[in-house]
Amino acid sequence: MQALIELLAGFIALLATAALAQFGVDLNSAPRPDREIHRVSDCPEAPTQALLTTQQDHKC
Repeated sequence: MQALIELLAGFIALLATAALAQFGVDLNSAPRPDREIHRVSDCPEAPTQALLTTQQDHKC
């Protein structure tokens, strides 16, 4: 009796997987890798000493 129940459960799972596959659902998909984080700044780096001698206003 237990084997019959397991056979029916497996058959139902097979039918459910086939039905979901028609809609593009994959239950055994590989996990996606974590996204990389890139830090950016809104302002350019501080000007060098040679650039400080000119009259430039560096507001950020």
